[in-house]
Amino acid sequence: MQNNPVKISLYRWAGKWGPFKVSIPCGECALTVDVIKDTLANELQGIPVSLETHDWLSNWWKPLRHGGWHAPIVIVEGQLVSQGHALNRGVLTEAVIAAHTQRSEVSGNVIFGKESCPHCTRAKGYLNDAKLNFDYHDVVKEPRALYEMIGRVKPIIGPKTPVTVPQIWIDGSYVGGADELAEILHHEVEPNPDRGRCSLSATPAG
Repeated sequence: MQNNPVKISLYRWAGKWGPFKVSIPCGECALTVDVIKDTLANELQGIPVSLETHDWLSNWWKPLRHGGWHAPIVIVEGQLVSQGHALNRGVLTEAVIAAHTQRSEVSGNVIFGKESCPHCTRAKGYLNDAKLNFDYHDVVKEPRALYEMIGRVKPIIGPKTPVTVPQIWIDGSYVGGADELAEILHHEVEPNPDRGRCSLSATPAG
């Protein structure tokens, strides 16, 4: 939602406190700024985000309540994601997408899967047979898709349940996997007692 952006707060090594003053941010702080800007323009493109940059020395007590004490400090929606070193863009991407999925909904028909998964192929075939348009996201080739899938599925299946593929939404409503999709579309599924859903590892689950 454009009017409810994900909030990112950066505290850089700069500012002043009493007689102490730092005018030039540290190299890792400058690098963190560059990483944030580039990640917003690429992996996080299209996700509404607000970025606030603060001088740590002038505001050192504010990030402390979130566990941040060593600049550069990066906080996403009140959660500390990085401190004391240059930011890892994957960590930022995961945190922002996790926050975004909690305030946005899936629209249309969507499949999250991977190339080596036969059940993902089945699911795509079911939708093609039904002449339904859908968006397919490969969670191995698209890091953003992986983070979004996990962020959306975990609240549904629970934190301790392994996330498998495919994960499917129809008309914005969560379906589950290929067998559940077949049932909804009244598509006959050939019995196979050895068939398991695909995990996110290199080989299907046994």
